[in-house]
Amino acid sequence: MTIPTQSTAANHQVNSRMWAILAVILAADILDLLDATITNIAAPTIAADLRGGQALIQWLGASYALALGVLLVVGGRLGDRFGKRRLFLIGLAGFTVASVACGLAFDPVSIIVARLVQGAFGALLIPQGFGILTAVFPREQLGKAFSVFGPALGLSAVGGPIVAGLLIDADLFDLGWRAMFLINIGLGGAAFAAAYRLLPPDTGDRTIAIDGLGAALLGVAMFGALFGLIDGAASGWTVLPLGCLLGSLVCFGLFIRRQLTAAEPLIRPTLFQNRGFTSGLLLGLVFFAAVSGLLFVLSLFLQTGLGYSPTGAALGLAPLAVGIVLASIAAHQYIARLGRNLILIGLLITLVGIGLLLVLALTAGTTVGPWALAAPVLVLGLGMGTCFGTVYQVTIGDIEQAETGSASGSLTAVQQLANAIGAAAVTTVYFHTVGSGQAHALIVSLVLVAVGTVVCCAFVRLMPRNAPAEL
Repeated sequence: MTIPTQSTAANHQVNSRMWAILAVILAADILDLLDATITNIAAPTIAADLRGGQALIQWLGASYALALGVLLVVGGRLGDRFGKRRLFLIGLAGFTVASVACGLAFDPVSIIVARLVQGAFGALLIPQGFGILTAVFPREQLGKAFSVFGPALGLSAVGGPIVAGLLIDADLFDLGWRAMFLINIGLGGAAFAAAYRLLPPDTGDRTIAIDGLGAALLGVAMFGALFGLIDGAASGWTVLPLGCLLGSLVCFGLFIRRQLTAAEPLIRPTLFQNRGFTSGLLLGLVFFAAVSGLLFVLSLFLQTGLGYSPTGAALGLAPLAVGIVLASIAAHQYIARLGRNLILIGLLITLVGIGLLLVLALTAGTTVGPWALAAPVLVLGLGMGTCFGTVYQVTIGDIEQAETGSASGSLTAVQQLANAIGAAAVTTVYFHTVGSGQAHALIVSLVLVAVGTVVCCAFVRLMPRNAPAEL
């Protein structure tokens, strides 16, 4: 019998600690994903309870994604400057407190502000995880550690809306939708305690510069665009929403100028000289905006058009999440062989799913049954999952190694901003046309998303042929 040596026991303890740290990082990412997706199902219920109307429905998802997207790159830089452990703990604590504020919200303004704050602390929290894992895990084990994220986050995407629907319909302790946010007291508190105990200290580098002015300009530009879209759709296209849209364009122009002149810009200007990167960035912006808006509209149609309960709507969209998970796993296997062609395949599958939904809306309208919806929704998920797993991997295919970090952070931020834009833009079209009937509003929304997806197909040929070899 082999007697364990002191060295073997120490190695086992170090190995166990590494995987415990991975669990903490993963828990934080799952918490973020759950809170990003639950309002897709809960928005109509929350809006009815707080008497917020369609504007609140649109803001619930868009506000979180807006704050997260604008501040994501800044959050990463703050971690580099002040220490990733410190920013992770601050982000997690703030996220949990903001979740409580969401659960205690008493009117539309209070919950929108709480969602903005929640997204802002999420932007401090999320970027630190991969940096911490890179410092903790040996290089040869990093691939194994990162491979856990895809399935875990995929299952969260499936389970999050379903759990939200169940909690709303269960009405635990007469809390209704508030229970979705208040459970974060326990989840966030447990994750914070584990992180405080396990995460390794790091001092950061105080010489790292942060482009606060660039982030402020981008934030004002995005907020103005979203406010203009949502207020214009809800209250009419008066001077206020049109002025906000115009001001948004001005601020966005100033943001671009800032990126060209700042010593440490949020996005390296040299990235935009790369045709493949710019094409992939634009494709991702249009695609993620289109499909995030479509998911919100489908949830609205199921609940307001077909009369589903929140749980029923979540279960009705479950095939989509299953399709996303299955296709993401398959895409990982084929990306090295197919490269950018895999993105085109995903876009075409997405178009097939949209087409099938369009046929159902045209022929059955609000009489369509749940089983008839299942197949088109699954196909839509397969197309989306194929693109989700490949678009940004291919986009950085010919980026210089020194620019990979900046490129990846920029792409992740753009994805979140696209989610905010899509949630506002597509639902604006839906609400603007719903006066002619729920089915008509869905048809117009589907056509808009289909047009956006076709536009994405045109960008594929301009992207790099393959993802980086190490992926």
